[in-house]
Amino acid sequence: MKVSGQALLLQTLLDDYAPLRSQLARRLGSPDAADDVLQEAYLRLGRIEEPGPIRHPRSYLFRIALNIAADRRRSEARRLERSEVELLLKLEHDELDPERVAAGRSSMRQLVEALEQLPERRRAIFLAVRSDGRPIADIAVQFGISTRMVERELKQALDHCRQHLEINLSQKFDPGHPVTSKD
Repeated sequence: MKVSGQALLLQTLLDDYAPLRSQLARRLGSPDAADDVLQEAYLRLGRIEEPGPIRHPRSYLFRIALNIAADRRRSEARRLERSEVELLLKLEHDELDPERVAAGRSSMRQLVEALEQLPERRRAIFLAVRSDGRPIADIAVQFGISTRMVERELKQALDHCRQHLEINLSQKFDPGHPVTSKD
C-alpha cells in the first residue's frame, strides 16, 4: 500500500518531533518558539493538498517550520506595540490642537527673528548645517575657514538662538508683562 505525501509528513512529524524541536530551538533561539512553529506546521499539513512524492520528509518539515518562523517574524515586525499606537493617537490629537499650532508658529517666528539678527556668515553656516545637513568640512572649504571656526560659528549661532527664544518666552509669560497680539 502506497503512503500519501501528506500522511508521510504527518507521521515523520510525530516520529521525529523531539529532534526537530531541538534543531528548531537552536535555530530560533527558543524552545517555545520551536513548539509554536511545529504546532503551526502540523495544522498546515492537515490543510495542504497532496504534496506529491517527498524524498526527505524531515528536511521538508524543517523547511516548512523555518518558513513559518520567517512569516511570523515579518508579521510581528509590521505590528505596532500598544504603546506605539497610543503614542501615534496622542500625536495625531496633539497636532490638531490649535493652541499647540499657534505656539509652534510663534516659536518659528521667534527663531526667524533670531536668525535675522545673526551676522550673514554665521547665519549661512547655521542654515547649511542644520537645514541642509551639509558636512562641516564642506562648509569650511566653501567659506575658506577652518573646521574649528565653522564649529565656533555654529555654537555661537545656537547660543544666540537659544538665548533669544528664552528671553522672548520669559517676557511672554512674565506676569508684569502684558501679552499683546504681537507676542
